[in-house]
Amino acid sequence: MVFKRLVRFVSGTEACYGDLLNITGDTYTVMRLIGSPFGELKATGDIVQVKKLLTPIESTPNIICVGLNYKQHAAEANLPVPKYPPTFTKPADALGGPEETISVHPDARQMLDYEGELTVVIGRDVKDVSEENALEFVLGFTAGNDLSARNFQIPEASGGQFGYSKSFDKFAPIGHTIVAVQEIADPQNLRLITRVNGKVKQETSTNDMIWSVKQIISHLSRGTTLRKGTVIMTGTPSGVGFFRKKFLDHGDVVEVEIEGVASVKNRIDFCTYTC
Repeated sequence: MVFKRLVRFVSGTEACYGDLLNITGDTYTVMRLIGSPFGELKATGDIVQVKKLLTPIESTPNIICVGLNYKQHAAEANLPVPKYPPTFTKPADALGGPEETISVHPDARQMLDYEGELTVVIGRDVKDVSEENALEFVLGFTAGNDLSARNFQIPEASGGQFGYSKSFDKFAPIGHTIVAVQEIADPQNLRLITRVNGKVKQETSTNDMIWSVKQIISHLSRGTTLRKGTVIMTGTPSGVGFFRKKFLDHGDVVEVEIEGVASVKNRIDFCTYTC
C-alpha cells in the first residue's frame, strides 16, 4: 500500500490525494499522490503544507449503515438483538467531509441527533467473502457521524424504516483521513469518542460491538457485490441524544474521534434555509 493515512486536499485548482505525514497545529504535512486509491496510486515525493482537508474519497457508490451494533446501545434502547445486523443505506450525496458545515433542512431540525461510528471504506469490489478474508478488500478505516433526523425515524413517522431520516445531504461526514487496513492491528480494539461542543457524549471501545467488522463485511457481501468506494458505518454506541433527550442545535460542533485513527468535526447550521 502506497499510503498509510490517505487524505484529499486542494492544490492550486486541483483536488489531490495524499499521504498524511504529520500534523502541526492547524497545518497538515502531506506527500502528494497521483492516481486513484481504487486503481493505482503513486507517490510523487512532493511534500506540501495543507490547511484544509476534503472528504478523503471523492465519491461513493453507496453508504451502508449498521444499526444496534453495540451491546450498551442495545441495552439503553431496550431492544432485543436480532439474528443478523440491521442495515439501511444512505445515498451518495449524504457523504460529507471532515471539516464541512452541515446545513440542515428546517423539517429535519426538531430531533437532530449524532451517532459516532467506526467507518470502513471498501477498496475493491467484493462478493460472497468469508469473514477470514474480509479485511483483504478494505481500503482502510476512518471516523464517521451517522447524523439522524429522529422525527422522521420514530415508528409513528417512519413505520420502522430508518433510511429517510438519515439520508439528507451531508448526513454522513467522514474523515479526516482513511488509515490503511495494514496500520490497524485490531479494529475490535479501538476507542471511539463523540463530543458535542467539546463535551463527551459517547465513549467506548469497539470491543463492545455485537458484530465485528469482518462479520459485517461478510454478511453484507452475501450474494451482493460491495463496490469499491462503498462506505460502511458499523454502528453507534450508547449515549446518543435521543436517550439523553438532548438534540443538536444551530451552531453545535460535533466531533467523532477514533483514537489514533481519524476524526471528523462538523458545525451544524440551521441558517442556510431561513436566516
